[in-house]
Amino acid sequence: MGSTGEHAPAPTGKGDDTEYSYRGNRYGMPPAGPGSVPGFGRRFAALFFDWLLSLGAASFFAAPGSQDAANLALLIFAVQGVVLLSLFGTTIGKRLVGIGLAPTGERALFWPAAVLLRTVLLCLVIPAVVYDRDQRGLHDRAAGTIAVRI
Repeated sequence: MGSTGEHAPAPTGKGDDTEYSYRGNRYGMPPAGPGSVPGFGRRFAALFFDWLLSLGAASFFAAPGSQDAANLALLIFAVQGVVLLSLFGTTIGKRLVGIGLAPTGERALFWPAAVLLRTVLLCLVIPAVVYDRDQRGLHDRAAGTIAVRI
């Protein structure tokens, strides 16, 4: 570059901003509609519904508001997440808001193992609130999964 007359290379789509023109572009997903990456609001609503269902189920076995109820709700949340995501690719809350879970192909994990890893990290909370340009949390990146609209 500089005084020799060289020019900057044309954008290739790799490593420049065209690679991030919309959520999911890097994974070949459409910008909108089925198969696209849902926004934060839709994903948060799904999490809220799943957690509410877990709290409701836990209240049948432990006094509402107690530490036992909170621990049981987390266990129920994790178990229903692993089972439903492994079998159907969605949970009750995700289904209510039109979200599913799909593998990206970047990890060679057996599907239930990927879902288990994702769910354990989601229960730790921090990996879920740290996310990339495709709005994939660290839990999704570690498991090689991505949320998609259904």
